[in-house]
Amino acid sequence: MFYVDEPPSGYSHPWNQPFDIRFRDLCAGTTRVAYFYEKPDTSTFRYRVFNMIDVLRQLRDDVGAAYFCNDDVAHFNRIVDNADVIILCRMRYDAALNQLVTRARMQGKKVYFDVDDLVFDTQYTHLILRTLAQDLSHPGAWDHWFAYIGRIGATFKMCDGGITTNAYLAQRMREFSGVPIEIVPNFMNRIQLDISDRIFAQKQSRDFQRTDMLHLGYFSGTPTHNHDFRMVGSALTSIMSEDPNVRLLVVGFLELDGDLERFRNRIEFFGLHDFVNLQRVMALVEINLVPLLDNGFTNCKSELKYFEAAAVGTISVATPIHSYASAIRDGETGFLARSIDWEPKVRQAMAQLGSYSEMAGRARESALRSYGWMNQLAAIERAVFR
Repeated sequence: MFYVDEPPSGYSHPWNQPFDIRFRDLCAGTTRVAYFYEKPDTSTFRYRVFNMIDVLRQLRDDVGAAYFCNDDVAHFNRIVDNADVIILCRMRYDAALNQLVTRARMQGKKVYFDVDDLVFDTQYTHLILRTLAQDLSHPGAWDHWFAYIGRIGATFKMCDGGITTNAYLAQRMREFSGVPIEIVPNFMNRIQLDISDRIFAQKQSRDFQRTDMLHLGYFSGTPTHNHDFRMVGSALTSIMSEDPNVRLLVVGFLELDGDLERFRNRIEFFGLHDFVNLQRVMALVEINLVPLLDNGFTNCKSELKYFEAAAVGTISVATPIHSYASAIRDGETGFLARSIDWEPKVRQAMAQLGSYSEMAGRARESALRSYGWMNQLAAIERAVFR
């Protein structure tokens, strides 16, 4: 484990603002972009709405941008009338949304659909349920997911174009909608990079000094990742059996099963963290594990678990789905492990601790270049203003 002095941050959601302030921010520019999302959260909303707005407002003095949600439905007409571009992010179809799009169309305004997941085409419902370890025997699961995906797809069908995170998902969107699709990757915002810069500087100044215990990190987020983790379970069992100094640090939800259960006293569990304090915890571990099932659903996922770890100088071993294979140079900025390669790849990562700082530096430089907020304006402009 690395020595990191960064204290826990007193976090509060930076997007909690009343409607009047958000509407004022929209009207502050001569060109105005209104984002719509059902209800702000720390996942899709943060990446696809809050971060986008922040870049536009920081780097374009002439652009007014703000988000609105279902709680603002009484103001939808007013928002549309004052916006130049409308972006609907992962919104489910309903009567109010239909009226919003119809009003925008009558005024000749473009409406775009933004999504970061394969959740708009019902032909993938079975794949999604299996990947997320849902109960396939329960009718309620099918009813929920078909309704959820179908309503999102209905919203997409009303739009003039799409915006998404990577080329693989963009192609699925083109096949579904037939409209033009632009790519803006998920990326780190200013708040994330501020704390990441401080942490990386600390690690550098100490020449990546660490304790005698080597920590592997698994940042699961939600219980739906249990299938993913089983891919690496046997590899960890073998490694931990041989080396008593290896520990596993888990943030989020994970069900231990099989032989790993006997190492419970060497596994540290942390609850879910906000996105700022998560950077501090990621910085502690030597190796960030990112196992994923490799299928049509997971290939639509973004590479965020790699670049957020890289920003704080932590090296990742990841499944080579489309996004991670595109982001990581195997053996140079991290490691790519197919399902049969997890044990040798983790051992390879452990073996390079003597030159850790060089690889960590390359990974961070690559991550900032491709996924730092300050380098996203051109892609956002292309997607939003076409």
